[in-house]
Amino acid sequence: MADPRLRQKLERKEFIVAPGVFDMMSTMLAVRVGFDAIYASGYWLTASYLGIPDAGIATYTDMLARITKVVEKADVPVIADADTGFGGLLNVHHTVKGYERVGVSAIQIEDQEFPKKCGHTPYRRVVPMADMVAKIKVAVDARSSRDFLVIARTDARGGHGFEEAVRRGQAYAEAGADIVFVEALHSEDEMRQACAAIAAPMMANMSDGGKTPIRSARELGALGYQLAIYPAMNALAACAAMERALHHLKANGTSVSPEVPLFSFDAFCRMVGFEDVWAFEEKWKDVLEQKPGR
Repeated sequence: MADPRLRQKLERKEFIVAPGVFDMMSTMLAVRVGFDAIYASGYWLTASYLGIPDAGIATYTDMLARITKVVEKADVPVIADADTGFGGLLNVHHTVKGYERVGVSAIQIEDQEFPKKCGHTPYRRVVPMADMVAKIKVAVDARSSRDFLVIARTDARGGHGFEEAVRRGQAYAEAGADIVFVEALHSEDEMRQACAAIAAPMMANMSDGGKTPIRSARELGALGYQLAIYPAMNALAACAAMERALHHLKANGTSVSPEVPLFSFDAFCRMVGFEDVWAFEEKWKDVLEQKPGR
């Protein structure tokens, strides 16, 4: 079931920073560092799991399997990308049920046409506003617990302009969305205006390399946001570090260098749960050390 702490933080007007995770290692590291929530990014989970672009190719089954593992490794609320709900109204109903069943705390559904595309890439098209309003109403009705939050995202800014994006955000809030996400705003002024115009908690997408200006949590709170996701940072940082290490290995034939900082192997073993394995082997060492035939 959903973790109530995300809803409770929103109700207390606490600002929430949710780093994006792309695999089990990034999930465990985000929890280890102490974040209060994490964001299971469709773009980066798809890239790490299937090695393909975020262009509506990954299926509901693909995403649910990956997100289930993220939830298992996280003891904090998980906000999960669900693209367009993976189809029509019946698909949205099924998706909400599935995401809630595996323990997701907030589901993000967007108003793009299928197949959807990353919100910071070109050639995105949106469905009629009434179609998305219907999806939100179905999603809200399908959930079993009020702790399971519905995030409504609009991608109208790119093809239809700022005013249409705000108009949709207002309609999605009125339809029952717990959080509204106006994607790919182009300036701090647009961010401030959107937050002022939409009567719902607002989510900012701090996507490194994207169209929206990156601002600190303090600045975003002052603009009117309550939640910020940082979907790309972990994956881009990991890729940069790995590429640098690989170049060093190729050039020098060794992994040892002050220019290639490595995470502690012992700490990593403990993070993934080897302490439980060691405790088991200690408990049963007399049995495990018995020779065959004795």
